[in-house]
Amino acid sequence: MSRTLAGLALALAMGGLVPVEAAEPILRDRLDNGVTVLVRENPSVPVVAISVMVRVGSRWESAENAGITNLLQQVLVKGTPSRTALQIAEEAEEIGGGISASGDVDNSEVRGVALARNWRRLLELLADVTLRPTLPDHEIESERRSVQSAIKSRADQPFQRAYDTMMERVYGPHAYALPVLGRGPVVARVDRAALLEHYRRFYRGDRTIVSVSGDVPAREVVAEVRRLFGAMSAGEGTIPERGVAPASAGGRDLVSHPAAQAQVMVAFLGPGIASKDYAAMKVLSVALGGGMAGRLFTELRDKQGLAYSTGAMNPSRVDPSVLVAYLGTAPANADRAEEGMLRELGRVARERVTPEELARAKSFLLGQFNLDRRTNARLAWYQAFFEAAGVGYDFADRYMKAVQSVTADDLLRVAQTYLAAPAIVSLRPTPR
Repeated sequence: MSRTLAGLALALAMGGLVPVEAAEPILRDRLDNGVTVLVRENPSVPVVAISVMVRVGSRWESAENAGITNLLQQVLVKGTPSRTALQIAEEAEEIGGGISASGDVDNSEVRGVALARNWRRLLELLADVTLRPTLPDHEIESERRSVQSAIKSRADQPFQRAYDTMMERVYGPHAYALPVLGRGPVVARVDRAALLEHYRRFYRGDRTIVSVSGDVPAREVVAEVRRLFGAMSAGEGTIPERGVAPASAGGRDLVSHPAAQAQVMVAFLGPGIASKDYAAMKVLSVALGGGMAGRLFTELRDKQGLAYSTGAMNPSRVDPSVLVAYLGTAPANADRAEEGMLRELGRVARERVTPEELARAKSFLLGQFNLDRRTNARLAWYQAFFEAAGVGYDFADRYMKAVQSVTADDLLRVAQTYLAAPAIVSLRPTPR
């Protein structure tokens, strides 16, 4: 393989690696049926990535149908009136890429990548699987088995078991408490009729975003999206949003699970993506648990030897999100590790972080954010995600400026506001 072909293959495998700063402005349009179109002309590499994002996910599920969105997404790309699952996969390969789909919390995605010269064929293929899925019974059964296996595997993993227990503790009756994969018994009984009803309810123009990034002519792309997606149903009425309580009541769960290590998690409800505190909470999360210089790592692992691994996470959500501090430790150290974690979380709400901690956290956060936006596939995803979240496709630039302006006083205020009622999950190895 020549160097040119090898480089192109690598770029395709990575979704089209591109320098973010070289990207052109985004063209935004809206079809009569409500479909939003976002196109970024990015001539850096001859690759195009397309994300068809729909506002449907576990956020709109209940205990009775938990996991239906994820299963629907897996089956969505398995057949249309004109293409079988194999033909869909083969055609995607012929144009130099592939397509796939996944369900998430606040949205779900059908995505594809191809050589830029084949952007029309890729767009037509994605429109076919998005607008005309046949949901074959044999494909439903195949994907059902795969999802059930993934659910079982997740339940067997101590960290995931602790995390899922934590989400139930923090969110209670809100759908954010439900795992995206769903519940085994529910997935077992979801049939084609239920999937079709779910599809028809949510796959509508006013909930759909077609986001494109690559070496493509933006206005021609918009015209082609209008031709292909213009017949999509606009939808009737509104789909109610489910609210979430403004603060967690806290509490503690002790979980017994077959494991070599103990897992300790402490969580708090935090701001959603549209909140003025969103950027400050992201910085706080990194100051606590971002990399080897975060407080949890330096204090609990390096200085006190109370953790094998530790960190913090703060996923982006439309409704109030969650800050989760976690660690894995020897069973004999679980109580001391939990006390140490609570002590550090209390300290950050009493004392300002140092200038060095603040600078490191902001640099780490922005570095990771930019690294995650180095491919056309991720650029297309971020455009669609921010638009679907209601903050606008151009939120990335505003978010980075907000991070840069965060102060130590902001972190202290955010910590005092949100880190008040800890929800704790302590997973201990099952006694022998």
